[in-house]
Amino acid sequence: MDLESLLFGDEDWRFLLSAFVRSVIMFIVILIGLRLLGKRGIHQLSVFELGVIIGLGSAAGDPMFYKNVGILPAIVVFTVVIALYRLVTFLITKSDRIETLLEGRPAYILKDGIILETFKDQPLGHDEFFATLRQSQVSHLGQVETVIIEADGNLSVFFCPDEKVQPGLPILPAELDRCSDNVTIEGTYSCVHCGFTEELMPSSGFRCRQCGHDKCVAAAVGKRIV
Repeated sequence: MDLESLLFGDEDWRFLLSAFVRSVIMFIVILIGLRLLGKRGIHQLSVFELGVIIGLGSAAGDPMFYKNVGILPAIVVFTVVIALYRLVTFLITKSDRIETLLEGRPAYILKDGIILETFKDQPLGHDEFFATLRQSQVSHLGQVETVIIEADGNLSVFFCPDEKVQPGLPILPAELDRCSDNVTIEGTYSCVHCGFTEELMPSSGFRCRQCGHDKCVAAAVGKRIV
């Protein structure tokens, strides 16, 4: 193996100074570009804004270490992408249809302790959903009134007042592991798929009346402790 080729590629050591200068210039251009995008573009990236950042990153990276890529074309790319961003942002403020097309809409995924059908249309698995709720000290779905998945993918969780907490699907891993397709003792049970909770008599084959799935677990009770 040629060590010099491994370290320098097709260039020699003199290109290191050029790469240093290119990196400094493009880093300054990146900072200017992010400043022009505004605070929202940095802290809350939508799908559209993420695409802009990826485009800017690609335009900035190549001139840093490719000798045959000039800095001025990269700056032109930056200018065009930022101008398009500004234009689309303006159009979004004028048209709800364009905003929905590019950024999506918030969606209800849980109401009154029951996971809604809209949940399956979201890029979110049950494990990730339950983990997020556990981080908010939720131990069962009866403690939750509403959950909305926002356009940026974050979850907005609204909790039931203590006096309105109902039995619900336990979301602690150890309790979920006790799920079964049989009901051996009369009591209150929750579907592990949608959280629908009801009183059940002993039976050999559980089937959720809400979603049709065949696994249930004894419902949990108790108020949320913060």
